[in-house]
Amino acid sequence: MRLPRTRVPLLPALPVTAVLVVLVAGCSGGGGGGGGDSGQPDRADRATTQAAPAAASDLQDGYRKVIKDVLPSVVQIDASDSLGSGVVYDDQGHIVTNAHVVGEEKTFRVTTATGEQPLAAKLVSAYPEQDLAVIKLDKVPSGLKAATFGDSTKVDVGTIVLAMGSPLGLSSSVTQGIVSATGRTVSEGSDDGGTGATIANMVQTSAAINPGNSGGALVDLDGQVVGIPTLAATDPDMGDGAAPGIGFAIPSSMVKTVADQIVRNGRVTDSGRAALGVTARTVLGDDYRPAGVAIVEVQDGGAAAEAGLAAGDILTDLGGTPITTITSLSEALAAVEPGAKERATYLRDGKERTTEVTLGEM
Repeated sequence: MRLPRTRVPLLPALPVTAVLVVLVAGCSGGGGGGGGDSGQPDRADRATTQAAPAAASDLQDGYRKVIKDVLPSVVQIDASDSLGSGVVYDDQGHIVTNAHVVGEEKTFRVTTATGEQPLAAKLVSAYPEQDLAVIKLDKVPSGLKAATFGDSTKVDVGTIVLAMGSPLGLSSSVTQGIVSATGRTVSEGSDDGGTGATIANMVQTSAAINPGNSGGALVDLDGQVVGIPTLAATDPDMGDGAAPGIGFAIPSSMVKTVADQIVRNGRVTDSGRAALGVTARTVLGDDYRPAGVAIVEVQDGGAAAEAGLAAGDILTDLGGTPITTITSLSEALAAVEPGAKERATYLRDGKERTTEVTLGEM
């Protein structure tokens, strides 16, 4: 399963009418049965019949309130010949989005949900390793509303969420789903405009994530942003078409960690991501299948150098995780923190060896 980024060629914004459909299970009156009067429903039946529409109405009202509260904080970002979405981060005009949305651009046009004329913005900093970036409006319009970012560590499977953004250029669009899983480690492709990042602890959702949703908001029914939609899964059996109902969002807790540093310092100063300190490549075995990661260069003073690893060594395991490709190495590192001590298994001159590595920071 390949996971592409959701950055697309620029499309004209089209008017969209959002229609919310609520399905309500109906109840029918029972006939016969001792004590019945001409088949009329008893009090319990009537209560159930009345409660179902009331519950559906409450849910619908909840959706509408969240959309009304949060959608004004979600913007469309035009970056030269491509587009994506963003979320207003503070009242200073900072907007958080995906690094693959901004690409190599430095200036942008930002359209708010109110439909005003596009506003000029400039890049503050991008952090491709986590596929996050912050841009800043040149002039902050009156009434600009920052979104509220929640604690994604408290998000559970089954939580109802809404994805807000500009899929396929359709600005201010909203889709609905649930949190399908948490704690996913996902590697993003780099051959189709993505950053190639490996991102840990992603939130998986069934809410539709389409090209252009990148950088938007994944919101719970408390109106809090719990993630930034970033990837949609594709199924090779479908001709690389999107796999319905499988999307991924960067958790809000990581978004806040990165965005706060960029806003405060102009760049990320503490990544919180483990690093081995090597340049490496995937190697194939005798069966022409990936069989390990060959170290091409070792960073002076880095974790690998301190552990005695050298150019030419082939890593096959790190901390109990088999290492067969560069991607598997990235995923193993994404799952641990800087300073962690991990046992590394490697081949040198055809012989298997082990060493303990104290991981550094990216």
